[in-house]
Amino acid sequence: MDFLGLRNLTIIEDACDLIEMSTGEKIDIDNIDYNEKEVYESLWTGKTDGIFQLESNGMKSFMKELKPQSMEDVIAGISLYRPGPMDFIPKYIEGKNNRNTVTYSCPELQPILEPTYGCIVYQEQVMQIVRDLGGYTLGRSDLVRRAMSKKKSSVMEEERKNFVYGNEKEGVPGCVAKGIPVTVADHIFGEMMDFAKYAFNKSHAACYAVVAYQTAWLKYHYPVEYMAALLTSVIDESKKISAYIMTCKNMGIPILPPDVNEGLVGFSVKDGSIIYALTAIKGVGNNVVNTIVAEREERGPYTTINDFITRLADKDINKRLVENFIKAGAFDSLPGNRAQKMSVFGPIMDSIQKDQKNNLAGQLSLFDLADEEQKQEFDIRMPDVAEYKKEVLLNFEKEVTGFYVSGHPLDEYEDFWKKRISATTAEFMYNDELEEGQEQNQIEDGIKATIGGMITAKTTKYTRNNKMMAFLTVEDLAGSVEVIVFPRQYEIYGPKMNEEEKVFITGKTNVEDEKDGKLILETMVTFEDAPKKLWIKFPSIAEYEKKAAILNSILETSEGNDEVIIYCEAEKKMNKLPKNCNIKADDEILNHLKTAFGEDCIRLV
Repeated sequence: MDFLGLRNLTIIEDACDLIEMSTGEKIDIDNIDYNEKEVYESLWTGKTDGIFQLESNGMKSFMKELKPQSMEDVIAGISLYRPGPMDFIPKYIEGKNNRNTVTYSCPELQPILEPTYGCIVYQEQVMQIVRDLGGYTLGRSDLVRRAMSKKKSSVMEEERKNFVYGNEKEGVPGCVAKGIPVTVADHIFGEMMDFAKYAFNKSHAACYAVVAYQTAWLKYHYPVEYMAALLTSVIDESKKISAYIMTCKNMGIPILPPDVNEGLVGFSVKDGSIIYALTAIKGVGNNVVNTIVAEREERGPYTTINDFITRLADKDINKRLVENFIKAGAFDSLPGNRAQKMSVFGPIMDSIQKDQKNNLAGQLSLFDLADEEQKQEFDIRMPDVAEYKKEVLLNFEKEVTGFYVSGHPLDEYEDFWKKRISATTAEFMYNDELEEGQEQNQIEDGIKATIGGMITAKTTKYTRNNKMMAFLTVEDLAGSVEVIVFPRQYEIYGPKMNEEEKVFITGKTNVEDEKDGKLILETMVTFEDAPKKLWIKFPSIAEYEKKAAILNSILETSEGNDEVIIYCEAEKKMNKLPKNCNIKADDEILNHLKTAFGEDCIRLV
């Protein structure tokens, strides 16, 4: 039994439920149009994150080349992209684009291989070849299929003789008896042997292709609901959540903090945005969330943090849970900022606990005797406290959810970061949902790669030679990766390997079977020290010449690696100043330049 696609079937079902909740539309996923041109064209873009079987880097590139236009193309694509059949990909694409290039080793192959442009793609085609050309029975052809799927090369070599020359004792005529030349028959069997490395049957691929199309259809037509269902499916896998949150960001889908008045057990949808799942907060289980939702549905939205605590005081709500809700932003829709709520939630809970003890003892308080209007006067007032700084809010979110929900420390560097990296940390992540033969890490082993991000953890150890090395965790907008720093590099870069330091690291990838990939550090540069380009715009060359002395006097005060480029707007001319004019483009010199020439005329890239 094959369990590979079960998570995706759940995603499809959850997405359909979210669509019905948000739009009222009931989707019958088994009866959608499987010939939508726009859905197939969405695969051509290579933006197939979250699409079953099509989200690896190799598959993205392949979809751009293949440009599938039908289910038959998707089925073939899933079958081809694995060792063995992969060798036929150029031939398949060429045949698909120009049928005049398709050739057959002998006429008997044409009816078998015509649908796949002369390429062997499926196990069923191998079975038909040995039957039609070698005269095998249906049962014997299935034995060949089994030998191929189990990679029994010794059995296949014996079958080569039977296929080419026949085996009278076993009732196999062979190709020669059918008038097919020995060299041709031997060549055909050789191609089948190459294919046999990772043989795939069409019925299996067709099932995969249906699920792949359904996920693509949902992502194309209902991207917010689909991505919410996808995030829910990986709620316990922090690296996958990070990667898919970045996908949502690239799709223009806002991710909102969890919310006690909107949130559910899983990720949910509201007004084109995804609301973070309440269960993604540390210490919050399904039962607690179901209780919160049931109370909300029965008696209406929570109006204040006091209202929330009071209504759920007897429902297993403790201080740690409320504190984590505040830090995650789950009370942001209620009056008061997070700092104010952190100040009052403890006294509120203590007061309620005291009242509960009095009630158990049969004592009445003044609060019990007051009417509803008077009770409001007993509410604990919010103190006049300013909100936490942005970095504190983000760190709180990371602490209780594992993620920066309302932003990221790297957000302001995103363009700078994207231009300088060759890989994101998500590409190092092991994907256990791809089959043997498909690339389970998007990054290749042993290649040079550059990543960028923030050092979030560092451990050091001594080698047998009593030299120090380090292991870093580097986080970017897509996730995190382990970086190995050997002694020689540690001696050079160790002083700048501090937690929260933002760095670019270049090194060699290290990818092992069934593990997340790692990066072995060769060079490192901090974001601050990474060379930048400072553009200074003048209305014209004449204006530049007029103010050149002022510019030079400012530039002379700084030395660094950042290039300075002059742009004269009227003539559309640019001039890169010589290296001896390079500066360190820090806030101080930028402010001087903006004061001298105008803020709109200064741009750092």
